Amino acid sequence: MTWYEAVFLGALQGATEFLPVSSSGHLVMGQALLGIEVPGAGLETVLHAATLLSVVIVYRRRIGTLLSGIARGHRDQLGYAGLLLLASVPAAIFGLGFGSFFESLFDRPWIAGAGLLASGCVVWTARKALAQGPAGAPGAVTALVMGLAQAAAIVPGISRSGTTVVAALWRGVGPSEAAAFSFLMSVVAVGGAALVKLPEVMAADGPLGPGVLAAGGVAACVTGVLAIHIFRAMLGSRSFHRFAPYLWVAGAAFLLYTSL
Repeated sequence: MTWYEAVFLGALQGATEFLPVSSSGHLVMGQALLGIEVPGAGLETVLHAATLLSVVIVYRRRIGTLLSGIARGHRDQLGYAGLLLLASVPAAIFGLGFGSFFESLFDRPWIAGAGLLASGCVVWTARKALAQGPAGAPGAVTALVMGLAQAAAIVPGISRSGTTVVAALWRGVGPSEAAAFSFLMSVVAVGGAALVKLPEVMAADGPLGPGVLAAGGVAACVTGVLAIHIFRAMLGSRSFHRFAPYLWVAGAAFLLYTSL
């Protein structure tokens, strides 16, 4: 793999990880349409770490406040950290307990197409969810609902950011807080995914050099930061639902392609 191919993959990962268009769905489409393959676990792990860094950069002050509050034993910050952990439980259970099954779904490209269509339907409902009454903050039930939405996004084509944020909006959480909680959830989820892959990376002789890995990582981080800002801006302007038509077109086109 060349450095510019790594940059392309990194940019694709960074953009689709945070915009509500499904990174897994685009990975499946890329493999089917362009013959894109990720050689070994090294680049995948680097890209996961880079997208995690994107969240840390954008939410650095909030993360700093959270960690400082936890260290000092502040009840509010401890409670918020507990909600983030609670939201991570469903994905951990499904991912660890049924990992082989979910991995097998990536061998059926049509599932990614169907997932994109489903994601479009979910994202479209954001328009009505945003029109609800006064917004609140996430509680235990909301965290669990968002966690279940995140677990559903293990299926290729289901957008993690889209489903979790829309779930929060329907639970009465404000747009800004819904986005923040969703992205902070991703620190736990993406960080966990990177840690799971770490033993595989350490045990194998990676086929890619450090320059190629660095190029992919930088591209993923930069595009990830941009994607988060675009996501928040569209959510704040109540135009978030406009991602739905793209998901419908992409999903339908890919389903048509897989049926040929």
